[in-house]
Amino acid sequence: MIRLDIGWMFQEIKNINGFNEKIVSGVTVLAYFLTPDCNVCKILKPKVAELICTEFPQVELIYVDLVSQPALAAQQNVFIAPTIIVYLEGKEFIRKSRNIGIQELKKEIKRLYSILF
Repeated sequence: MIRLDIGWMFQEIKNINGFNEKIVSGVTVLAYFLTPDCNVCKILKPKVAELICTEFPQVELIYVDLVSQPALAAQQNVFIAPTIIVYLEGKEFIRKSRNIGIQELKKEIKRLYSILF
């Protein structure tokens, strides 16, 4: 089986206004908070992208670099990487940090996704 790097499917958010606009405008948004030096972040990001693209295609993917956007991280109460937050119509519904299991994440998103779509 050939694994493609689909981590490019995340859109980088570079400021607080851009983040707020994206969260409010998207129906369902998964925000991935990372740091450039975090090896777990690098390994998990393409797995999350693959999960969302194959199972939940109507969820929009964005990411935030905690090092370059500390104010945005603080606004969202994110102080550890990786952190994943799923927003629905601007409200936070799922938050996972540090030790994130793909199957557990899939189960929680599936429950939310089945109600919406």
